Amino acid sequence: MLKDTNSSHYFEDRNDAATQLIDTLPFELLLENEVVVIGVSEGGVYFADKIANKMNAQMDILLTEAIFAPNNPELAIAMISETDEVVLHKALVDAFEISEDYVYSEAKRKYEDEVLAYVYKYRKGGDLVSLEGKDVVLADECIETGLTMMVALKSVLARGAKNIYIATPILDQGVYQNLLNVCDGVYCPHKIQDYISIEYYYKNFEPLTFEEIEEIVEAQMKKNKNTKEPQKDSDTNE
Repeated sequence: MLKDTNSSHYFEDRNDAATQLIDTLPFELLLENEVVVIGVSEGGVYFADKIANKMNAQMDILLTEAIFAPNNPELAIAMISETDEVVLHKALVDAFEISEDYVYSEAKRKYEDEVLAYVYKYRKGGDLVSLEGKDVVLADECIETGLTMMVALKSVLARGAKNIYIATPILDQGVYQNLLNVCDGVYCPHKIQDYISIEYYYKNFEPLTFEEIEEIVEAQMKKNKNTKEPQKDSDTNE
């Protein structure tokens, strides 16, 4: 789809964004090994679901929470994931002279008060699908600073992922270059210089409701259970 030169819109809606994203994915490469697609945010679940269905792959959500600067509740300076991994935005932490003790104490509080609650809410307290020895596609609706994606990378590496790929419809050009250095591939139809905000690039953009996300996750959890045994049998037969 060609971008309207008189508009900032790259996408009609999420479905259009998912179609454009899927068109960039190297399915021949990805299907060489067993793949798990992980949505790294609530918005990312929509795209993870579309990719997983296209590949007939397992899918899950990785729950994360941002840690904000003490005097600015809108400035994310770190992220913590449900696997208890923490990633700091070192430049911001240093620039605002924020102690790492503050960051890690806030991370612990967020983990106990919010992350675990989301794990129960979306996965009924269950663990992430097994990633050991598998290729993982990390999907998000956008990547602005890269903090969420970096904590996701750290988390799936800790869970034994073999190769890690990143998929998103739109991201910041500078972040794209940084991510290329830490994963096996970044797939994105639109890389933006001076990224603004996700709503700016959609003609129609509405946040997903909890019910919509829950429905996607529950459907994929059922699918994961149904495909688990056949995958094991297939591995054995090989």
